[in-house]
Amino acid sequence: MLVVMEQGATEEQIEAVIDRLVEKGFTVHRSTGVVHTVLGGVGPMEDFDPLELEVMDGVKECRRIISPYKLASRPFRPEGTVVRVGGIEFGGNQVVVIAGPCSVETPEQIESVAAQAVRAGAKVLRGGAFKPRSSPYSFQGLGEEGLRLLRETADRHGMLVISEVMDHTQIPLMERYVDIIQVGARNMQNFNLLKQLGAVSKPVLLKRGLSATIEELLLSAEYILAGGNYDVILCERGIRTFETYTRNTLDISAIPVVKKLSHLPIVADPSHGIGRRDFVIPMARAALAAGADGLLVEVHNDPDRAWSDGAQSLNPAQFAELMQQLRMIAQAVGRSL
Repeated sequence: MLVVMEQGATEEQIEAVIDRLVEKGFTVHRSTGVVHTVLGGVGPMEDFDPLELEVMDGVKECRRIISPYKLASRPFRPEGTVVRVGGIEFGGNQVVVIAGPCSVETPEQIESVAAQAVRAGAKVLRGGAFKPRSSPYSFQGLGEEGLRLLRETADRHGMLVISEVMDHTQIPLMERYVDIIQVGARNMQNFNLLKQLGAVSKPVLLKRGLSATIEELLLSAEYILAGGNYDVILCERGIRTFETYTRNTLDISAIPVVKKLSHLPIVADPSHGIGRRDFVIPMARAALAAGADGLLVEVHNDPDRAWSDGAQSLNPAQFAELMQQLRMIAQAVGRSL
């Protein structure tokens, strides 16, 4: 149920509507926009007549949300959500570029990558400390030591930190070191983890699953939003199709579709989306042109000797070239980088 209050509705009128919704068995989520306050009610709508709320003082309109995701739907926040963290905005005019290696390997490696990435214009340093690998014999990450290296390196260069959480037991550790918590594709439907992330105070970047539909992605975001954390950033990272030439198929069309269906910002990960270094730059350009609010790019100081995912990682010179091209595209579509 979606209740839009009149412009200038008093706090007393808003609280009266909230009380009525709670009385009818709804869980209420409040969104205060520039003009209107919007109340999202999640609950038993079958036997409830929206007219009961429309006649209350201060109510502009009341309607059912027919999509299965209520809080992630565009009508809940028609103006769109801007996730603000450390002076950076996801979902505004600015396009945010996140860069770094697949895995944190050594102090020298992460320092080299960060120094060159920030020089090219990256704002957020990425790097895996806990790595979900397909093979149990592959490098699994440095753990807390990797998080510490990320934090110290990012602080030296004035960057923010993003890293992937593997399960809910790691959340307290992540909160100590990172600015944005990433949920990887394999965990998109780890609903226990998503529920726990609904209670944290840090933004969450939620990656689309390998075979997930857009609706399934938005329903996963709904778990985090329903828990009270509205700072969710979606990520298109490619889906598995019958094509085998590339690692995945980067679904560029998902970007404008998500922007129509949801108020949440969306970024693109062309590195995982395509899996080949030689195609990352053109796919990143396409994602920005399609409306992505940011890009997640793997960069390594020596990709050919990377401990993981070297084939899809740009070297610093390639990343600098990409950033130059992105600035031109951003300007062409009325955004800044």
